[in-house]
Amino acid sequence: MNRDLTAYRKSYEKSFLEEENLPESPFKLFSDWFAEVEEAGGVDETNAMTITTKGADGFPKARIVLLKHFDENGFVFYTNYSSEKGKAISGDNKVCISFFWPNLERQVIIKGIAQKIEKKESIRYFLSRPRGSQLGALVSDQSEVIKSRETLEKRLQSLEKEYEDKEIPKPKFWGGYCIMPIEFEFWQGRANRLHDRIRFSSQKNDWKIERLSP
Repeated sequence: MNRDLTAYRKSYEKSFLEEENLPESPFKLFSDWFAEVEEAGGVDETNAMTITTKGADGFPKARIVLLKHFDENGFVFYTNYSSEKGKAISGDNKVCISFFWPNLERQVIIKGIAQKIEKKESIRYFLSRPRGSQLGALVSDQSEVIKSRETLEKRLQSLEKEYEDKEIPKPKFWGGYCIMPIEFEFWQGRANRLHDRIRFSSQKNDWKIERLSP
């Protein structure tokens, strides 16, 4: 396998990011960008984000998860606490999340601290999920080695019968994390690779705003 990708080229010219137009809060800017990306269309899941953790082996690992709530307290997603990412967060809860929205040529990179949310909030969200997703959470020992796909299908069939006329309980090993940001970087593509990069860094009860070289 040998592919030369050096001819891939794109000029970013859809928007700009100037200090005089910035809100004081990075949460407000994120909310505005999120809404603009949704309105513009062309992105299947605007809430898809990459979360990077550092595992016990010392290596960082990035994967896509879905953002389910955000406000000025942080960014919430749900997972299996016993999964590889859950174990990584348990060992080191400093994480990074990022969003890439190619329809508006934007990225947002957020460093923060991940903490489990209250159990009642995890239960509330779990009960709002489709039954198939609820059963899927029970079926999967996420990140563990299994013999075959058939193993999962058999577990699912068994649980479908067990909970046929019952409410499906939230598994003890499943729930939400809230990532509390300490730093935001907003990236807006610009022509000639002179992209706009604005960083918000947490400073006690305020945010320090700086422009970074592209």
